Amino acid sequence: MAAVRRAKSAGEPPGAGLRSDRFRNPWHPSRVDDPNPTARALRCLELLQDHPGITADRLAGRLGVSDRAARRYVAVLREAGLPIESERGRYGGYRVGRGLRLRPLMFTTTEALGLVMAVLEGGHAATDAGDPVQTALGKIIRGLPEPVARPAEALRAVAARRREPDESTPHPETTARIVEACGSGHRVRLHYRLRPDRDSVMVVDPWTVMVRYGRWYLLCWSHTREARRLLRVDRVSSVDVLAETFVPPADLDPSLTIDEHLSQGWTHRVEVTIEAPVDEVARWLPRHLGRVEELDPGRTRLTGSTDDLEWYAGQLTAIRTRFRIVDPPELREAADRIGRNLRAAAGSEGP
Repeated sequence: MAAVRRAKSAGEPPGAGLRSDRFRNPWHPSRVDDPNPTARALRCLELLQDHPGITADRLAGRLGVSDRAARRYVAVLREAGLPIESERGRYGGYRVGRGLRLRPLMFTTTEALGLVMAVLEGGHAATDAGDPVQTALGKIIRGLPEPVARPAEALRAVAARRREPDESTPHPETTARIVEACGSGHRVRLHYRLRPDRDSVMVVDPWTVMVRYGRWYLLCWSHTREARRLLRVDRVSSVDVLAETFVPPADLDPSLTIDEHLSQGWTHRVEVTIEAPVDEVARWLPRHLGRVEELDPGRTRLTGSTDDLEWYAGQLTAIRTRFRIVDPPELREAADRIGRNLRAAAGSEGP
């Protein structure tokens, strides 16, 4: 008792001066470093959600507490009305049952960002158990009442079978760092994969990140190349945010600029003259076909590039007036083939 009185007078917790094994045990509940019991209880719930059937000793190990403390956190969750089920025996453990109400869901930053990205690009959950979208979706489905969970799980299985492997989805945390740098106006250093066997380090002003045609792109100014660049975010392996700041161009139209970038740099350079004002042509054609510019008030020039001549020629059929393909000759041949097919389909070989 004298030790307890000395501890109180020194501002120490009771038992700090005792030498019993109970208080020398670092995992004893009285010695657990737990400044926020609520946070520890929520962490316990997250472990139960992520690892159905987890044993008491594994739960204690993940929480960094004794078995007795782990059971106490489970009891706290049960007192809060959460359906924590337990099964005794060699293969027993804890799991979260289904309740009448949706229980709290805790997402990691990676999971939350992965969900946002999946919604924006219209993707399904990946089949990889380590994928953040997969784990987050699993938490949601486990929290649904049984009548809703069954069809949701069935739909998830169908979507997983239909999904093809996609290596173009960027890492959520990498994407988040770039987006934050865009918002705060901070320059970044990127490790960028040019080819499977070659990386490049570049310093850029990240203007904006956009999803176009199922891919994530970073529009930026490269100080390494002293030029405007369009980078694929899935090829960025690391991001370092620098102290230097920047201001994006005041007249920047990110969507238009990205589409213009995507229309250039392919194998066949395209030039088409169209007998219509530039505003009308812009309404007829998607911007990723190329850049449109006024030749005179009634004529417009379209410049772009493509690797697929048949596809590009098909896109030109959206033009509602006379036009002429200047270059390349291969595109004229592709347009002629499409024209003959259309005339044959209409039952006429005439002009």
